[in-house]
Formats: sequence, structure tokens, C-alpha cells
Amino acid sequence: MRVLICIPCLLTGGTEIQTLSLVKTLVTVGHEVTTVCYFEHAAEMVERYRRTGSIVVCLSADGNRTIGLYATITFLYYGLKRIVKGIKPDVVHVQYMAPGAIPVILLKLLGVKTIIATAHTAADIYPSLRLLRFIQRHLLTVFTCITERAERSFFGTSQLYSPTTILARRGNHFTIYNNLPDYIQISTTPKQFRQPMTIGVVSRLERIKGMDLVVPAFHLVHKKHTNTRLLVVGEGSLRTQMEVQIQELGLPNVAEFVGRQPQELLQSYYDKIDILLMPSRSEGFGLTAIEGMARGCVVVAADVGGLPEVIIDGETGLLHRPEQLDDIANKLLSLVESSELVRIMSYKANARVCTYSTERYNELIDSLYSKIKKEL
Repeated sequence: MRVLICIPCLLTGGTEIQTLSLVKTLVTVGHEVTTVCYFEHAAEMVERYRRTGSIVVCLSADGNRTIGLYATITFLYYGLKRIVKGIKPDVVHVQYMAPGAIPVILLKLLGVKTIIATAHTAADIYPSLRLLRFIQRHLLTVFTCITERAERSFFGTSQLYSPTTILARRGNHFTIYNNLPDYIQISTTPKQFRQPMTIGVVSRLERIKGMDLVVPAFHLVHKKHTNTRLLVVGEGSLRTQMEVQIQELGLPNVAEFVGRQPQELLQSYYDKIDILLMPSRSEGFGLTAIEGMARGCVVVAADVGGLPEVIIDGETGLLHRPEQLDDIANKLLSLVESSELVRIMSYKANARVCTYSTERYNELIDSLYSKIKKEL
């Protein structure tokens, strides 16, 4: 089939990485794939999509967004019209971030019959669930979410998709979990935990990721266990603030900032981290969590978004109350003070990542598209 993937931007975030996995799967099983990016794009990511086997079209040559609703609708309408007319897609798969609803409506007006949409967040970012549910029931063949928690926030119920799932002609909704990116391999040997223990973050250094909480929480741990270390992998607007916190709290000799790292090097940094901290205020799925778990890290994460589905609290990691500094520190301390608990959780976390294997993801996507093909 000819498949058109629609996505607002092609930068280096989790949504783009997961969409790349979708493209790889579709190309591998024999579909012709074109990816259209509406707005921002990084040359590095565009090239990765092309190497995967997708044609890539960037509607905005300079990567800038249109300003105003009318301008955005006009821009998208004529851009999508040109592409739909040129490739005549059998299926369009919309990555349902803002302005996700607009392309779905426009694609229907352009005569596209089969549209899949994927939501990468929970429903709380959408101003009108009534409109979204109308679109899901009447305009979409399938609406997928990346966690059951997100699916329930949209529809009140959830269902994990499987090859035995029966599709209706319209209004299907279910969950297909993200998969582990191919730049991270599942460790086949137990992680070795030695003193001093390293607490680490691999993240954009932004408030939404809870990065303002990292250094204060680490400080509370370090006061009791002065041999602990902090490793910060990533860049963002809070880096200067975090570095100032390090200086003010007297921690310059035990904290290391290495900046944003190429994805092919991330595995080596996860291998240096014993406890992976994710104090996010919002998280769609938690790709960083499964990356760390694949390398044997024990994850301490906020009970938000999809993280409670990825991390089984008390078994494969620990969940803390969102934005509660003392709770974050206590969860970290419980691990720092028990090497045996860390080893047990590391083993179980590593085993759980099989739930998010590429093989399983490929099977589900191939199954879904095969069923859709039969309906065309």
C-alpha cells in the first residue's frame, strides 16, 4: 500500500523517534511510505527518515510555523492537497499532536478514505474532547494511543491491540505501546552495581521534565551518602539554573554535565547510571524509562502519564508523587541504601523491556495494516 505519514515536526523528540520506528516497520513489510512534515525539521532527522526508505516532504522550507488559524489551515490544505494528488495514498497515518485535528479534517475534504491517528499524550492537552470524539467516530478508521492510561483519558475505556483484535469499519480505538529504539540494545548480562552509586538523568533540561527538582533531590541524598554521584545527560533552558544549584549546594566535585549526546552514544551513558531519575510533570509514554531499563538502570519516576504502565512500582522501579521533593529523595535513598534491592529491581526491569521489543511492535503494526488493507 501507499502510506502517507503526517507529522508536525521532525526534530529529535520521542514522538519523532517512535514515528521513525513506524516508518521502518512499514517499509520493511513492503509498503511505500512518504513522510510529510508540516513545520520544524532538523536535517539530521530528515536524513534518518530518508535512510529508512521513506520519501520526506517538508511543507515549510525554512521550518517556520504559520501564525494564526486561517493561515495554518490554508497552508496545510494546499500543502496536503499537492501531496495527496501526487502520491494518491491508500492510508494516511496522522501523528496526532497539535494541530492534529486540522489535518484529519482537511484530509477527509481531500477525499482520503482511510485515516489512522496516533495520540502521543493524554487528553488533558486537548481543549475539546467532544470534537476529538466526533473525529474518532466519524472520520477515522483507527485511533491509537501509546498507553492505556491515555486511551482511557480520551474514551473512558482502553484495549491493548493484538493480532486477534477485530476492527469495525469506523471508530476503532486501542493502545499500541511504543518500542525500544534500535540504538539501545537489551543487556544480556546483569548490571554491576558498585560504589559510589551514580544517579543520572537523560532528558531535555526543562521544567516539564522536572529538571528543577533534580539537584535539590540529589542534595538530600548526598547529605546522607557523600559518595553518591550525579550525571546529567542533555541540554535545555534549565542547564544554567541546575549548574548554579550545584555550586550553591557545594556539589561541583560530584556532579557532571555532559550536554546533549548523539543517540548512538546514549547506551554508553545509561551503562554509567545506576539509578535513573525521571521527575517529569508530564510524560506521554516514557521512552527514556525503557531505554534505561534495557540497560539495567533502576528508574525512579513521577507517577504521571504512561510511566506507571512502564514501571511496576516496587518491582521494576519506584514511582514518586509528582513534584514532591521529599518523596523523590526518599525513593532514591531506599535504593542507595540497599544494593540488593537495586540488583533485584534491575533484573526485573531488564526482563520487562521485552514487552516493548521491536519484534512485538512490528508484529502489531503489520497486523493492523494487513487488516486495514483487507477493508480497502
